Amino acid sequence: MSASFAAAPPRCLRCWATALAIVIAAAASFAWLAIDYGALFTGESLSLMGRFIAEFFPPDLSAAFLQKTAWGALQTLAVSALGTLLAAAGGALLALPASGRSGAWVQGATRFVLNFLRSVPELVWAALMVLAAGIGPFAGALALALHTTGVLGRLFAESLENAPRAPERALAQSGSGAVAAFAYGSLPLVLPQWVAYTLYRWEMNIRMATVLGFVGGGGLGQLLYFHLSIFQQPQAMTVLAAMFGLVALVDMASARLRRDLGPAHA
Repeated sequence: MSASFAAAPPRCLRCWATALAIVIAAAASFAWLAIDYGALFTGESLSLMGRFIAEFFPPDLSAAFLQKTAWGALQTLAVSALGTLLAAAGGALLALPASGRSGAWVQGATRFVLNFLRSVPELVWAALMVLAAGIGPFAGALALALHTTGVLGRLFAESLENAPRAPERALAQSGSGAVAAFAYGSLPLVLPQWVAYTLYRWEMNIRMATVLGFVGGGGLGQLLYFHLSIFQQPQAMTVLAAMFGLVALVDMASARLRRDLGPAHA
């Protein structure tokens, strides 16, 4: 037998079975939803969609409305930044016991809290925070902070579990306190990863902060909901353009910061 046949990898029956199951599940989903694609692409439907899109143009570029939109963009940016900062602080505090540094029982309880925080969607947290803190940006910031704490706490804890403990143990055995041993032994190893996770979640929270405005979280989302509800499409188009510009700006800034924190800049 030639070497090419001998080196051929064995067939993965489980892989083929999994792929087949995914294809069957996708086909069954389309069949169960019973989507009428014919009605979707009829001339009447396309005409109605085109007419609706045309109503958004030209956008409202008056000075008064641009000033109003800029203020909404600043609110959205502040909501996302405050929510992410609070979540990073809370996630860092919960990551220590969640990584198993305080015993198995405390680790299990902390992971339960983190799972609960991130299992509740941001919109549900926002509805609860609106009842507690009132309609406005602060409710949106709290909603983002609660959900993102669960996400970042889990990510921070996993990075701590994967980091080598030898430097921290060496400092502790040489007489350093527990806080100093962690700060100088383990924290420098995981801090770049923690910052990268936080920046990535900030990108996501910018988008979510606009959605939270629909339930009273303030910012561009609340402005968009108001103008859409009274059929002012040109004003809504201006808000949508501001959303796109804000998200693009934060994406570029966050990507640059993460690149600067990479191994080549360490």
